[in-house]
Amino acid sequence: MKTLVGIDIGADSLKLALVQGRRVRGTAIAAMPQNLLRDGHIVSPETVAELIRNTMRENRLRANEAAIVLPAETTFVRNVIVPRMTPDQLVYNLPFEFRDYITDELKNYVYDYAVLSTEVEGAELTNPDNAPEGSEKSDVRPKMELMAAATSAVAFRETRDMLRNAGLKLVKAAPAASSFVALIRNMDDAKRPESGEYAFLDLGYRSIRLHIFKGERLEATRELETGLSAVDAALADAMNVDIHLAHTYLRSNFDECRSKEVALTAFTGIAVELMRAVNFYSFSNQQSRLNDIWLCGGGAVITELRSAIAEQLEMKLHSADELVSGGEGIENCHSFVQAIGACEY
Repeated sequence: MKTLVGIDIGADSLKLALVQGRRVRGTAIAAMPQNLLRDGHIVSPETVAELIRNTMRENRLRANEAAIVLPAETTFVRNVIVPRMTPDQLVYNLPFEFRDYITDELKNYVYDYAVLSTEVEGAELTNPDNAPEGSEKSDVRPKMELMAAATSAVAFRETRDMLRNAGLKLVKAAPAASSFVALIRNMDDAKRPESGEYAFLDLGYRSIRLHIFKGERLEATRELETGLSAVDAALADAMNVDIHLAHTYLRSNFDECRSKEVALTAFTGIAVELMRAVNFYSFSNQQSRLNDIWLCGGGAVITELRSAIAEQLEMKLHSADELVSGGEGIENCHSFVQAIGACEY
């Protein structure tokens, strides 16, 4: 049974999950040096390689192969509908599905896809100009729906080389959306939302992202221009301390700082921005029945933030450890779900 180490590199921390089959054998988390990740780009791959290598050794995580979560800043994800094609035809046609999204030359990206359905009847082609050779633009043949992804070829090569320097072979690379889909595929049927519509809320340090799905189809991704760093800033001003010390206070709830009025106000501000994003999605999708949200990321364990979100959204909030086999027994499982999902994808 193959053993992989899943890797999720965030602005605030490095998360590692050792996965064998579908069983999580171990996890580890390490603080990221300041400003080592900028807009999804790793400033010093050598430093991160050393951090991965040392963190694995210190936590006795043994693996030769790795799966990594691709940064949202350098990755495009979209659903596309195309005529049924062979894998060779898809290799040729897939880049053209991103020509309206990528301003750089298409050859500077690498592409991959997951098949969502091969039985899409009567649907319009996403890009009719890219029908396979020999077919008409009005092709009425059965079509297929894909979740397609494109990421910077330069960033991909740097990631591959970085992992090689850490003693690992890159065998899987997946955007966050793909990691979440892998977890949903393995979910117990009894836990699935009846509406088939659900969301993942990644409560990160620099940003907060909401991924909305219907079945295995990514419906929307919304990024809030705020994160837990906004709470750090508010606490730093109120407590007259350095922002990095304020971050330590927030993580440890020093002097019950999470219950201070300034922190509660910041939590409410995040929840209000999230409510606006959900309301905009619901307004744009009148048939939406979104009612279930799984929380992950560093902010998922902050009770006061969860309460603020619950009050503003009035939806069912779930802990992401529900989606992982044995998740209830994994400490801080919510922080590792993307790394785990990347291994299973």
